[in-house]
Amino acid sequence: MMAAIKKYDTFIAILFAGLIMLFIAVAFTTPSFWDWLWQRHHNQLSWYIRPLFLIPFCWFAYRRSWAGIMMVIFLTLTSMGWFAPPDETNLQVQQFLQVEQQYLQGGWTLSKFFLTLLIPLSFSTLAAALWWRNIWLGVAVMALMAAGKLFWSITFSGEAGLAVIAPATIGFVLCSGCLWLATVLSRRRISRVKKMNFIKKGSNR
Repeated sequence: MMAAIKKYDTFIAILFAGLIMLFIAVAFTTPSFWDWLWQRHHNQLSWYIRPLFLIPFCWFAYRRSWAGIMMVIFLTLTSMGWFAPPDETNLQVQQFLQVEQQYLQGGWTLSKFFLTLLIPLSFSTLAAALWWRNIWLGVAVMALMAAGKLFWSITFSGEAGLAVIAPATIGFVLCSGCLWLATVLSRRRISRVKKMNFIKKGSNR
């Protein structure tokens, strides 16, 4: 699969970048689609799944695949509509989503523009850290992303923002654990390769 993605990396990346822009444009300009999407966003399964997309995002960044990165971003955005609306919604969740919806559909000020710009900037920084194989910088960026999400949620929606603590924390712990495991396995592999090369050099003497 990776061989096919690498071969057509640029084409696939451009394709998914186009799909991302199309999805955002349709969501913000088609009220019926937005309402359908937002009703499904009340299902907290998508809240827990969305942070986990950081795992393949980091993996594709580590493998330096633009196609993989764009594909994961597209899946992350669309995941809010993957699950059916819940029969009942927690009051705290309802209050938080109401604030989030008002924020997204409200007027845009300069401060709001720069605050929202932090989202793609943080993802870009995370991708850059993994692109250059700096695992611990990647973990630090993810920690800041989780903290930023919690700060925004509580600042703008008060106690209702506490609804995102569990998804954000679980997502950060799992993603950090995967990065740590990947680092350990990578170091073992490098050590094994060096040992084999040393043995080969010794046998050739």
